[in-house]
Amino acid sequence: MDSLSGAGPRRARGRLGEASPGARAAAAPWARFSAWLECVCVVTFDLELGQALELVYPSDFRLTDKEKSSICYLSFPDSHSGCLGDTQFSFRIRQCGGQRSPWHAEDRHYNSGAPVSLQREPAHYFGYVYFRQVKDSSVKRGYFQKSLVLVSRLPFVRLFQALLGLIAPEYFDRLAPCLEAVCSEIDQWPAPTPGQTLKLPVMGVVLQVRIPSRVDKPEYSPPKQCSHESLLPTPVVLASVHELDLFRCFQPVLTHVQTLWELMLLGEPLLVLAPSPAMASDLVLALISCLQPLKFCCDYRPYFTIHDSEFKEFTTRTQAPPNVVLGVTNPFFIKTLQHWPHILRVGEPKMSGDLPKQVKLKKPSRLKTLDTKPGLYTAYSAHLHRDKALLKRLLKGLQKKRPWDTQTASLRRHLLELTHSFIIPLEHYMASLMPLKKSITPWKTPPQIRPFRQDDFLRSLEHAGPQLTCILKGDWLGLYRRFFKSPHFDGWYRQRHREMAHKLEALHLEAICEANIETWMKDKSEVEVVDLVLKLREKLVQAQGHQLPVKEATLQRAQLYIETAIGSLPKDLQAVLCPP
Repeated sequence: MDSLSGAGPRRARGRLGEASPGARAAAAPWARFSAWLECVCVVTFDLELGQALELVYPSDFRLTDKEKSSICYLSFPDSHSGCLGDTQFSFRIRQCGGQRSPWHAEDRHYNSGAPVSLQREPAHYFGYVYFRQVKDSSVKRGYFQKSLVLVSRLPFVRLFQALLGLIAPEYFDRLAPCLEAVCSEIDQWPAPTPGQTLKLPVMGVVLQVRIPSRVDKPEYSPPKQCSHESLLPTPVVLASVHELDLFRCFQPVLTHVQTLWELMLLGEPLLVLAPSPAMASDLVLALISCLQPLKFCCDYRPYFTIHDSEFKEFTTRTQAPPNVVLGVTNPFFIKTLQHWPHILRVGEPKMSGDLPKQVKLKKPSRLKTLDTKPGLYTAYSAHLHRDKALLKRLLKGLQKKRPWDTQTASLRRHLLELTHSFIIPLEHYMASLMPLKKSITPWKTPPQIRPFRQDDFLRSLEHAGPQLTCILKGDWLGLYRRFFKSPHFDGWYRQRHREMAHKLEALHLEAICEANIETWMKDKSEVEVVDLVLKLREKLVQAQGHQLPVKEATLQRAQLYIETAIGSLPKDLQAVLCPP
């Protein structure tokens, strides 16, 4: 099955090696597998080469040399981490073969129903890693070192970590035959369909997951165990395919959660230095998730090393630091990125009384070299006051030994309410820019969406601002002014404007279909009728590509109008518009 469109196929042949002109057919080899994963990689340590790619499965999946190199380096903790035993973490790399085409059928179907923050990555790969390092006297260096890596364009970190937890230990014992069997099982899975609860059998276990949908309510309850009508074993129910344990990830920075939320909202460059790839990648992914349901529009690398192909690009001092969140473990980055405005260093989790030991807010001038102490090094002053009630609630939860998932739910709810309070005024103002339905007439071009005027919006906050839904005080106007300069405002505005433009087109199509076309055609020239046919066809193509929110009855009526209009034209024009 072709894995890329427009950038050359990544999978050139079927399972048996034969060329396949019908590679996009439902029965194509690895079609179901590639709905979840791009490939599975095994990275090992070679005495002469260092990290080396031992295996890629399916074997005909094509990775560029740069992608192979990135996967090799990012699949092993660097020497500063000292990870013994088993560890899991994640990374994200730029796809080198060009961006995957947005009209690719699988992507369009999934993305149209998925929340924007969980859509497939068009130009990046996620790598989900299970690394094992144990003493082994039979190996020259005295250690067995190997990583199993799942490469995907889906940000389903919880699901893929759970999957690795099942297959990696077995693979390290039995090697290749086990991996081939697992990939064949994944190739039988149903496609990830937003809003559906799926059962995914693998290695004698059934994982039960629900794929989030964009119409879900903010706090969707975890999936319940389905009744068993088959002979499958009792499923292991995953509460989420993508949500991490926020409370665990944010343990050392609970007192600065709101400041970090603001930095994420504004798309500020942030370096996260942690003791291990697991801590670094989980903290970066937790920070990114702070903005949900907003899409994170900047770059981010949950785990990054000095060997990465973008190292020079991210560390240059000849221009302003890029809008990226980097997770690292090598203290060398503190020296290299001293010019970055925000650096967060966390240590191993420690308790200080009843509360996890918190990092302190420090000025960037306090940054030393490699021995810099844990802290959030920034000159940034938060616009909003800290929510002391949240911290009290979390502290009380620790004292009463509440389950961590309860603490995480409390923290996630707080961040969700904060993001909603910030976005709702923007949504209301944006909706006011939409032309009224009564101004949309069938035979005229629909009116334009009015421009977004920042000053008008800021004036509207006095009576329709975040204070209506959020108790937090502070400089909300200052926060909005900085937000307007961030990549996230640009990303949000473009998406909302596109959705509104599609809605406008849909309303116009409905207006045409509710009008009497035969009355309209009576005094129209052939050129005007042909123009209507072409415009209706264009709208039908858009609607059938799920870009216009219209009912099936409207589409059928539009098709009937096209046929009626063509039927009124001379035979020679009919032949041009409807060639045999």
